[in-house]
Amino acid sequence: MNIVKVASHSRPYKVAGAIAGVFREHRRAEVQVIGAGAVNQAVKALIIARNYLIQDGYTPIVVPLFVDIEIHGRVRTAVRFVILDVTDVDAVRQVPLHMELPPDAAAEAGDAQTERPAEGEEAAASTTQDEAA
Repeated sequence: MNIVKVASHSRPYKVAGAIAGVFREHRRAEVQVIGAGAVNQAVKALIIARNYLIQDGYTPIVVPLFVDIEIHGRVRTAVRFVILDVTDVDAVRQVPLHMELPPDAAAEAGDAQTERPAEGEEAAASTTQDEAA
């Protein structure tokens, strides 16, 4: 399953279409963001996608979590939104609060500290998958 990555310049309606498309295909979708602007756009897209999915008869819920990712050899903390159907209770219970890099991937990233990206790095660190719908 593809993770829909959202940047601060992503268009919410296009991202919402991608989220809904992934959810319809897999009964689960994941959205990943880094930075406040990207979180803003992702939340808008999640609201729109929720409306699309409710019209299709689903009952989507969104579970937010932190995830460690590697960008340019440095470990960063991103926010990931996991979209599930509320009727899939087992899947909801299995979503962790924080997902870390596997030990070997973290070692490859060096001794970098987890940090927030600088304001100018946000768009470079995040890419959109708008056309995934």
